[in-house]
Amino acid sequence: MNTLRQRMWEDMRIRNLSLTTQKKYLRQVASFANYFNKSPRLLGIEDIRVFLLYLAQERKLSASSINV
Repeated sequence: MNTLRQRMWEDMRIRNLSLTTQKKYLRQVASFANYFNKSPRLLGIEDIRVFLLYLAQERKLSASSINV
């Protein structure tokens, strides 16, 4: 497991998130990184905004899905 993923996993465990929630969050970060074909470490605030617009406009996801 890479350092960034391990850190995220540990931070979620500190917050006492359920295993199911942790897995969902990790999947979403992977989806975000795959959209740009880059490591999340190389992506920034504007990239998050672009990805959220993609989820809302092109994927037509609900607000509650996007908030995850």
